[in-house]
Amino acid sequence: MSGTQHISQHRSSLLTSEDWWAVWLGLFIFLLGAGKVGGLDILGWVAKFGIWTDVTKAVVPNSPAFAWLGGIGSLVATYLFLVIITSIGAYFMKAPVKRFAAGFTCIYAITVIMNGLGNYAYLAATPDKRDAFSIPWSLSLGELGFVFALVAGLIIGNFFPKATQFLSTAAKPEWYIKTGIVILGANIGIQAISAMNLASTVIVRGLCAVVEAYLIYWPVVYIIARKFFHFTPEWAAPMASGISICGVAAAIATGSAIRARQIVPTILASVIIVFVAFELLVLPFAAAYFLNGEPMVAGSWLGLVVKSDGGAVASGAIADSLIRSTALSEYGVQYQEGWILMATTTSKVFIDIFIGVWAFILAIVWSVYHLNQRKDGNFTVSKKEIWNRFPKFIIGFIGTLVVVFLAGYAFPDSVAAAKAGAGQSNLLRAIFFGLCFFSIGLVTNVRKLWHAGLGRVVGVYAIALLGFIIWVGLGISWLFYHGITPPLV
Repeated sequence: MSGTQHISQHRSSLLTSEDWWAVWLGLFIFLLGAGKVGGLDILGWVAKFGIWTDVTKAVVPNSPAFAWLGGIGSLVATYLFLVIITSIGAYFMKAPVKRFAAGFTCIYAITVIMNGLGNYAYLAATPDKRDAFSIPWSLSLGELGFVFALVAGLIIGNFFPKATQFLSTAAKPEWYIKTGIVILGANIGIQAISAMNLASTVIVRGLCAVVEAYLIYWPVVYIIARKFFHFTPEWAAPMASGISICGVAAAIATGSAIRARQIVPTILASVIIVFVAFELLVLPFAAAYFLNGEPMVAGSWLGLVVKSDGGAVASGAIADSLIRSTALSEYGVQYQEGWILMATTTSKVFIDIFIGVWAFILAIVWSVYHLNQRKDGNFTVSKKEIWNRFPKFIIGFIGTLVVVFLAGYAFPDSVAAAKAGAGQSNLLRAIFFGLCFFSIGLVTNVRKLWHAGLGRVVGVYAIALLGFIIWVGLGISWLFYHGITPPLV
């Protein structure tokens, strides 16, 4: 391929890749929120969900300047903004725009309803807010809207095939979560400014995720798949990456790097999605119950155990809310929001960063030793393999984090405005997370999984997850985060 062709291909990927569109949308929303620094309230109309007993007060515009919109108006304005920007992305990614927009409309509506239900006071109110709502008790299950969205997706995806087919074009869990993570970078940057010592500690500790996932998890899963379940290298390598590293993205990247047949990562993705759904429903609540006294251990643990970007980050968000609520009610301690989630995200981000590098390493190994036994013998590794496998949305996440951190460090007077702007964009981040949760549930067809005869794949995943991933992840998280707590409000 000529240099001109390489340049043309690169330019094309900037507009057609899901990863890149996560970057563009996330950065665009970040820049709109940054308008606060210049005194511009650009995102003041974004819908803000709150705890409620009166449903008419469940949603309000984020800024008082847009109070005239009311709750319904802010939901409509938020919808119009999101459907336009995502439809533009869908157009460039060659998706049928009309069908995407129609599906997105339904997914947005369901996500909004589930989010609202999750904020019902008896379910979500923390102990310190019960008096304000005149309620004698509450379950204090913040972020329950994510779980409701997941369950709604599972029900539709498994029992309503026609609806599932209609919504499938707009069900893009990886795109939504990657966009949300890019936006999240700004909030983590703000948190890093306010507690620099703890932030640096979390980032340094996050490096342990790389060692664990790639040097401990991966070879063990590979050996289990090969020696005990008799999978070929073509199956075992993507399986080890998907189960031990980062779910669907890692399985696809590895499968592509070793030139596995397309059916391999496709089937593995189905199994991974099912297990992620299970992990989402169980692990954040287990973390909140057993590790409420070690909040940063809980956050890191979820990042190391839940094998998808969406599942891990959303699990961290749920655990963040639950543990903060427990700490307030049982210990009278009020932690700052977002630090447990930061530990989860940091672990996951460090793992993601090295997906491309690991895929490149495996590509070389498979090329040298011909592990797939290709008859043509012409398999070679491109010099651009690392870049091709690298998850591009990480650039957006790190970019927003670094820009906000450096700007706040250099101009401390702007921190308050930057925090307000990041808070506005974070409202859209939460909606993207909800869209991701519903989409995960929608694409998780349990019946198809079992009809495909995937018992052995499920067996490898179950043994790996329950046999050592959970426990090794807990041990390493405890080693690096024991005794570290989020800053207090």
